[in-house]
Amino acid sequence: MVAISEVMTDNVVTLPPDSTISDAARVMVRGGFGSVVVVQGRMLLGILTERDVLRAAADDDDLRASRVDHWMTPDPDTALPDLDTEEAAALMLSRGYRHLPVEVDGELLGMVSLRDVLSARIAQR
Repeated sequence: MVAISEVMTDNVVTLPPDSTISDAARVMVRGGFGSVVVVQGRMLLGILTERDVLRAAADDDDLRASRVDHWMTPDPDTALPDLDTEEAAALMLSRGYRHLPVEVDGELLGMVSLRDVLSARIAQR
């Protein structure tokens, strides 16, 4: 059994809800991230992914004015750090996620990607 805490990244990019899609895209490209977590103070409000940025680009004329809180997935599912990578993979595949925030008692600890959990699964074989 491999826990997601062993494969997650703790380098999670966060943005406030009034950030623009342009801001989010710039951060994601510079850091090579597929998502950003939207927070207000310490409270996790949502997640914005590459897919959300593409939807916004296809539908909105000015990404410098369009706010991330309009395009994010609000109240995303999260996982505890001791969740098994097999269970995380099943959850992510069944719900169509590629990124899953990891938190304990409302504190954001990291992010695990579908690539992370599938790589751990392959390494176990």
